[in-house]
Amino acid sequence: MIVEIKITELAIGNYVVDIVKQQGHYNLTSAGHIKSQKVIQNLASKGVETLLIDTSKQLKQDKEPELDTPIEEITEDQGPGVPTILEINKAKKLFKESKEIQRKVFEEAQSGRELNLTPVIEVTNRTIETVFKNPDALACVINIRNKDEYLLEHSVSVSVLMTIFARFLKIEKSIVEQLSVGAFLHDVGKILIPDEVLNKPGKLTEAEFEVMKTHVNHSIDVIKRTPGISELSLEVAALHHEKLDGKGYPFGVPAKDITTYGRMITICDIFDALTANRVYKDGYSHVKAFSILRNLAQKNHIEARLVDLFIKCMGVYPVGSLVELNSNKLAIVEARNQEDPIRPKVRSFYNAEFHHYVMTEDIDLTNGDDFIVKGVRADDFDLDMNKIIEFLLMEG
Repeated sequence: MIVEIKITELAIGNYVVDIVKQQGHYNLTSAGHIKSQKVIQNLASKGVETLLIDTSKQLKQDKEPELDTPIEEITEDQGPGVPTILEINKAKKLFKESKEIQRKVFEEAQSGRELNLTPVIEVTNRTIETVFKNPDALACVINIRNKDEYLLEHSVSVSVLMTIFARFLKIEKSIVEQLSVGAFLHDVGKILIPDEVLNKPGKLTEAEFEVMKTHVNHSIDVIKRTPGISELSLEVAALHHEKLDGKGYPFGVPAKDITTYGRMITICDIFDALTANRVYKDGYSHVKAFSILRNLAQKNHIEARLVDLFIKCMGVYPVGSLVELNSNKLAIVEARNQEDPIRPKVRSFYNAEFHHYVMTEDIDLTNGDDFIVKGVRADDFDLDMNKIIEFLLMEG
């Protein structure tokens, strides 16, 4: 069972899964057993207040071993690894911090001040480290969104998606850092669009859409004025609405001049816009969004090869997305199956027929009679994604 305890209750032999509450920003690189009093003292000195432990993995010891290794360096006896669902708390904190930095970026742009690039670089680098270690946790957090914070969350999410995609394509890390910053800033110009256009709950008129399109020009101007920004970061922000048929905006750039990085951010930008909930519009399921991306590729708006790679990167049923099983249960995707993408590992939690939560069950869809009927959204069943995650964490 996964339980939360205070640092004063932590004992030798406990299996620590994650830190819940702390004064600082200390992160565990992996779960592990507490094997000395010095490790407990080390955690307390770093401001750790409460932790999650797995009581089923308690280590019995007659005496304290002579071991000074910090918990993050302990690698033995870790079992099959920490479920993605338990990594979400750390990912949520990072996503929240990123939103606050994004908020400051918008404030600086709106007031005409130069952007302070340092916190942007710091938080995107932390995102990169998290993605390179466990891309599924942040991909899962992107599904937990606030309808009234779309502008902030969209920019952060596109940066996360760009990082996940670049990692999948094995792009050099120094390049990924620049791509992540560019994606983080790609929509900064939207803060300079009149509110009645930016937040209009419905289809824009032709004149309003012309105004909306100028957000890219504003983004380019703001980014160009930012000290220390790289040409590559500017490039991806400038190209995110260009199309391969030359009919994109703001410059109608022809396909031959749209770089691979520009093509990548366009896919990430469209995917997030399609799947995100907004005050006036519910997002599409991931499967529906993938279908729309493929349709846009057929129209020569975006590159088909990269769309297929993006879908392979995210998984047909991405980790953190919800699916309905033939047993009338809802489940969250816990792990992808590269050999058989339509049969991932899932965790069921809800009876869709009788509309109530049920005891969770880990199901490997490659075995047994269960299969996915369709991808769904929490809203389809009047459920809240935050509450679903809380329930799953309580269930361990």
